Amino acid sequence: MHEILTAHCREAATLVARVETYLPTIEAIAEEIVNCLRNGGKLLTCGNGGSAAEAQHFAEELVGRYKRERRSLPAVSLVADGTLLTCIVNDYGADEIFARQVDGLGCSGDVLVGLSTSGNSENVRRAMERARARGLKTVALLGRDGGLTAGLADYEIIVESGTSARIQEVHLLFIHLFCEAIDEAFA
Repeated sequence: MHEILTAHCREAATLVARVETYLPTIEAIAEEIVNCLRNGGKLLTCGNGGSAAEAQHFAEELVGRYKRERRSLPAVSLVADGTLLTCIVNDYGADEIFARQVDGLGCSGDVLVGLSTSGNSENVRRAMERARARGLKTVALLGRDGGLTAGLADYEIIVESGTSARIQEVHLLFIHLFCEAIDEAFA
């Protein structure tokens, strides 16, 4: 047991140590989100499973607050409404679950952040394509080799690991870094 836990800790530490190499992209993404919000746009987020939880967490940090007292910022998690999700799945299928919401909620100038540990989530991939077609800026937080979503977003960060839990841990760190920058801009 100790060896397994130690191996997980070491992998996590190695991945977190690499985060500094992503700082230029993290700063560019944060600036894009801040500009979007300053210009009256909103943030949309999506993902599946643990990535859905992170997508929801990102949106709530903006509408609520992260650390500092500031005005509420417009953000919508496309994973949060169970009735809407089941309606879309029933009528259009799971692959359209986020793209259909981008069609209804996304406007030119908004930002979509999609999370996928494999990069192969078809519903996230379609949301990216639909968002770009509608004039939204797109951010993909991916894992492994980026999968089928790699290259589709305006900004992407790929956490090169084969372990979903470690990828999600680093994605959450990215989200918190974005929130730090957003708080700084709006506090």
